[in-house]
Amino acid sequence: MEENNFKFTNVVIGMPLFFVLFLWFIYWLEIRFSFDFDDNGILPRTASGLQGIIFSPFIHSNIEHLYNNSIPLVVLLAALFFFYSKEAWGILVFGILLSGSLTWLIGRENYHIGASSLIYVLVSFIFFKGLQTQYYRLVALSLTVVVLYGGMVWYVFPKIDDTISWEGHLSGLISGLVLTFFYKKTEFKKVIKYDWERPDYNSAEDKFMQRFDENGNFVNLPKPEIEEENQTEINPFFLSSTNVVYDYIENPEFVNEKNESKLES
Repeated sequence: MEENNFKFTNVVIGMPLFFVLFLWFIYWLEIRFSFDFDDNGILPRTASGLQGIIFSPFIHSNIEHLYNNSIPLVVLLAALFFFYSKEAWGILVFGILLSGSLTWLIGRENYHIGASSLIYVLVSFIFFKGLQTQYYRLVALSLTVVVLYGGMVWYVFPKIDDTISWEGHLSGLISGLVLTFFYKKTEFKKVIKYDWERPDYNSAEDKFMQRFDENGNFVNLPKPEIEEENQTEINPFFLSSTNVVYDYIENPEFVNEKNESKLES
């Protein structure tokens, strides 16, 4: 895969903004019509709580909770759709399902809501996948994620804050790591611009390199050898010893009369 496959498209900005605006729209509906969507969150190890695997990332307890999740989602989703455009939708869908399922298995008996688990999926996938590819741009992206969101790792441990779902965070972190192994490692190669970058490059055939000797001193190219052309012998069949005499006629009327006489005959 060539590095010029990193292309900026409308999806890179449009999808993150649409996703976050949709979360705010859901919260507005809850406030405007006095809905209580908390019951649609993940309730671990219950049949009714299975619906939360799908719905929980779109439900938030208050505006502060929603605000804290909005900015990381915009940044991480934009990075995902730019650097992993082919895998982005699969990571988004399977990340929600896998992290939600793990939270349903290991979570406390309480409703687990919020897009925090999805954020941890994105952080985990972008970080570990960048290290796996060993491609300088993706490794740099991984380090950037560590700088921006490295402190989030503390919230995957219990008893840090009883008001947050550390189970959801841990499930998201594990899910992102698992997804890096399901998606094939992309091999990147640099775009070849010069002949000397090709693997089959031979400096002995390079006209420019031939102007230098073994010590790197500039030398003149040897003069090309001029091959004497062999004279082609003429076949004696095409030779004649008889002289050919051509007559030049100056009177054009004579030519016309001669031609008309030939036509009449």
